Amino acid sequence: MPNLLSQYLPLVIFMAVAAVISGALAVAPFLLAFKAPDSEKLSAYECGFNAFDDARMKFDIRFYLVSLLFIIFDLEVAFLFPWALAFKAVGAAAFWAVMIFLGVLTIGFVYEWKKGALEWD
Repeated sequence: MPNLLSQYLPLVIFMAVAAVISGALAVAPFLLAFKAPDSEKLSAYECGFNAFDDARMKFDIRFYLVSLLFIIFDLEVAFLFPWALAFKAVGAAAFWAVMIFLGVLTIGFVYEWKKGALEWD
């Protein structure tokens, strides 16, 4: 048992040093930061000018729609990277499975295009 514990000693030392360093970096800004806020520092900053409307105003649904479509298609394309890395090892069945996947992805893209989800007018 002491032999097993001595094998974990470097890990324990590493974790202790990491905890001390991260703790020091988390506490240092509160102790060393310059604390003299003025009106300019406390003002809201957005695109170089003050906000002119309520933060709870209604946004156009197209912002949300475009962002959701981007996330969906971006994640689906991200599934292709592991497949491409293991392309030679997966065989013909995996190739045709990905072709079906890309077909469904293309059909979904064409459907969104025809419905006008990508139009900004």
